[in-house]
Amino acid sequence: MNTFEQALQQELSQLKEGKNHRFLKSPPGKELLDVSSNDYLGLRDLPHLQKEFFEKHPDISLFPFSASSSRLLTGNHKEYLKTEELLATLFQREAALILNSGYHANTGILSALCHKDDLIIADKMVHASLIDGFRLASCDFVRFKHQDFKHLENLLQRHASTHKCIYVVTESIFSMDGDTTDLQALLALKKKYGFILYLDEAHAIGVRGDKGLGCAEEAQCLQAVDLIVGTFGKALASQGAYLICNQIVKDFLVNKMRSLIFTTGLPPVNVAWTYFILKQLSDFQNRRNHLQQITQNLRNELTKFSNFAVPGDSHIVPVVVGSNEQAENLSGYLQSKGIYALPIRHPTVPKGTARVRFTLHAGMEESQINLLIEALKAYEAGLE
Repeated sequence: MNTFEQALQQELSQLKEGKNHRFLKSPPGKELLDVSSNDYLGLRDLPHLQKEFFEKHPDISLFPFSASSSRLLTGNHKEYLKTEELLATLFQREAALILNSGYHANTGILSALCHKDDLIIADKMVHASLIDGFRLASCDFVRFKHQDFKHLENLLQRHASTHKCIYVVTESIFSMDGDTTDLQALLALKKKYGFILYLDEAHAIGVRGDKGLGCAEEAQCLQAVDLIVGTFGKALASQGAYLICNQIVKDFLVNKMRSLIFTTGLPPVNVAWTYFILKQLSDFQNRRNHLQQITQNLRNELTKFSNFAVPGDSHIVPVVVGSNEQAENLSGYLQSKGIYALPIRHPTVPKGTARVRFTLHAGMEESQINLLIEALKAYEAGLE
């Protein structure tokens, strides 16, 4: 082992000692109840959806399985255009832009839009992809305390006169605490200070709103949010991401956004599947209602536990236990009971707040929720 590899091995050993070593995992088998995926609507494994897709596309073999180029060269297949048109229609906005992933979106949009005299102010708990995007931008960025809009206003007051343009960045549903942001409060501040609002709806698209368009639809403010980002790879059981914006923003990004310009596009066959799911998104209301019901049932039961903290108010239900080791222990115990729930550890979350996070999906039955509750009761009893 050379010096370079020895240094890597030393750092890996430190990660293992801190119970923070990561490795790639295979999907759980059918014998385990999976409460760690992002398949919130439970669409991924529905055979009738796949069957209907193939019936509607008898020419599917003619759809390219690779774009074979960036969208600015020869990769801009017609499926992109019709899906972007559908997105703009659904959101009642001027334009939409399809991107390869949420990571491509969040690292590319603000790094393209922001200039050196601008400022990004972001919630402390925004996703790592957004933080990487801030670092790539040519402007400064600061953070406000999680969901603390008084702190946000203090920062706006302090910086309003010193920066040309301010971008406020948040998520509608935060993946670590499972809490929902107060969009009306943010929009009141937007009206007062005139900033650009960037909203990441990755965990809300599909599961919130009457048509499944996310929390901005639910709050009736689709027109008021400047930049709405979401993914197809969670509740919509597909791949890729989107930006909802005005046409001039789209045109600018097509010219300036490096994570769009310098990458091969998504496979057109995949974009066709996304279009197929989007066309019937509003028809999944029963699945959204069921998801809300089982989430509320689980949260109601978890309030009775004394050894766990359960933050949030969404279908993402974290059980905070403390140390990385405690989170690993709970995860391992649940797996022994047939439940696949993975630990979320420091430094992904603050030290002392490691957790096991349950991401519920609409394909789950009440009996499975009860299985989870009984397993947690048994685990807690063993702590006392």
